[in-house]
Amino acid sequence: MTHGPIDRCQISGSKELHPVIFLGYLPPVTTMRLIDSRPEQEARFPAEVFYCPESNLVQLGLVVDPHVLFHPDYPYTSGSTRVLRENFANLHNEVDALVGLQADELVVDIGSNDGTLLSNFLAGGHRVLGIEPTQNGETARSRNIPTLTAFFNRESVAEAKAQYGRPKVVTATNVFAHMHNIHDVVDCVGDLLDPDGVFVSESHYLRGLIETVQYDTIYHEHLRYYSVHSLKYLLDAHGFRICHVTRIPTHGGSIRVYASPSKRVVVDETVVEILKEEVKAGLTSDQWIEPFRRRVINSKLALHELIAPIKREGKAIYGVGAPARSTTLISYVGLDDGILDCVLEVKGSRKIGRYVPGTNIPVLDEAKLFVDQPPYALVLSWHIADELCRNLRNKGYRGDFIVPLPSPRLVRNREIAAA
Repeated sequence: MTHGPIDRCQISGSKELHPVIFLGYLPPVTTMRLIDSRPEQEARFPAEVFYCPESNLVQLGLVVDPHVLFHPDYPYTSGSTRVLRENFANLHNEVDALVGLQADELVVDIGSNDGTLLSNFLAGGHRVLGIEPTQNGETARSRNIPTLTAFFNRESVAEAKAQYGRPKVVTATNVFAHMHNIHDVVDCVGDLLDPDGVFVSESHYLRGLIETVQYDTIYHEHLRYYSVHSLKYLLDAHGFRICHVTRIPTHGGSIRVYASPSKRVVVDETVVEILKEEVKAGLTSDQWIEPFRRRVINSKLALHELIAPIKREGKAIYGVGAPARSTTLISYVGLDDGILDCVLEVKGSRKIGRYVPGTNIPVLDEAKLFVDQPPYALVLSWHIADELCRNLRNKGYRGDFIVPLPSPRLVRNREIAAA
């Protein structure tokens, strides 16, 4: 099955799934029609989340056809975000230190996007290969990064091995939770990887999602929300051992997990410690579900309470930043073009000139913020709110900021320290 409802855990197969939260019917977060085009019939899909007590996996209850989500006009590019560029440089340095890559050894990146991650390994003198289904692969090839235009599956693995050999490192950053039939995916990684190689994944971290109420990271590209316990359950089943874990700040809190099929691999203290922390934090039971659900609902109510008097006075609110997660927040909270005048992106974003999915809210050039000087800016990339607010203030914005999560709050411009 490539898409449809899920009635059992994606990794354990158990039918005992406990409901966590239902966020309504969401549009695909990357399907953005052009400004001034008439609204047409548009697909929306239920976003309901479940917890499996056997595997400790938190997961969506529906798989959307990946060709709908990862279409040729896919607008996201990993190189456009400074935090990600820095994270990928850090990943390269960490892999070099932990794995000890030789100059002629191959690194393969699954879902390689525009090649930003692999560019670090290429600069380090290593052979590289990307596997990427969208047009972003063209950008990577223009940067001299060999890239197969394909989904990651048995066919692309066979092609990669035939042309390039078996890699010492396979990476999957912010895509390992995206792919359905995850057991097939891990089998494919094992088939591709050198027997003494290392598989490195980065994914949103369940603990951070719960603690900072990141319901907005729930959308249909993200089929699974991993803890280290659930990743261990999955990888153990395929003969991989997790040997190192690093918590990283990307996307509001993620985990970088190293795993290897080699029996010579040493499991270090980072793995032992984070597994203990997860037990202590309650991630191996369902006791976190009801408090999390209440916090999500209360955050929605509090944001309405904050915005309502502003809009009753006829004041404008511009959104700043249009990450994929903003579609979930805007849809769940019920924002429209009567509440949010527009959303602004930095010059060069492929989202400019389109509408936020499922709305008539236009995405426009960030320059509009400094010309119009609206009294309020809603920070949709709230997970980097401190940095974003400071940067916008330093660039000349004089209004105040609304930060929607974890608890909605107003940040006065005058209270922000200049960089």
